[in-house]
Amino acid sequence: MHTHILVAEDEPKIAALVADYLGAAGMQVSVVSDGMDVLPAVARLAPAALVLDVMLPHRDGMSICRELRQSSTLPVIMLTARAEEIDRLLGLELGADDYLCKPFSPRELVARVKAVLRRSAPQVAGNGGTPRFEIDEQRMRATVNGQRLDLTPVEYRLLATLLRHPGRVYRRDELLDLVYDDYREISDRTIDSHVKNLRRKIEVALPGQPVIHAVYGIGYRLEID
Repeated sequence: MHTHILVAEDEPKIAALVADYLGAAGMQVSVVSDGMDVLPAVARLAPAALVLDVMLPHRDGMSICRELRQSSTLPVIMLTARAEEIDRLLGLELGADDYLCKPFSPRELVARVKAVLRRSAPQVAGNGGTPRFEIDEQRMRATVNGQRLDLTPVEYRLLATLLRHPGRVYRRDELLDLVYDDYREISDRTIDSHVKNLRRKIEVALPGQPVIHAVYGIGYRLEID
């Protein structure tokens, strides 16, 4: 059975090009061009990943991704013609797994799709199931499934804080207060950088098992069940 990819793109030439390259890579492709058709297509087709243009008629990709993330972990790669950093940041905060700026290489998109599919695939190696985190407060060390995480002091405190109440949503300003003890004037966005680095290090030990999730407009939560 071919891996099914849904492409939401209203520019016919781009949609056809993307479909051709994904098809040549052995994937089955469905295309929608209207923002209002994306979520119904996701429900109907149950694709393995969604390639989602930010600017779609009748409903934009940002709001689609926001609603999708309320109930689904479907891998999403966002396409945007606007390269401003705020667009990229918003896309990832909304729960997108990756993004590409137009114009982009179709080969690069195929590579990104394959990458998110690998990260989202069920893991059969190792213990599987629920990750097991252990915290050594005296030494400020953390391990997951017996593998030590090479964390900075701030990353350690961030992880320890999130682990205290799995599933709880922590605001950015709340996390700053909990992980910094010297009350420096620091932007709330600083926490995004620390979370990104922490996620990357955990990903090495738990490939394809994301545990820290962004909650749009609020902050972050850790899920290990």
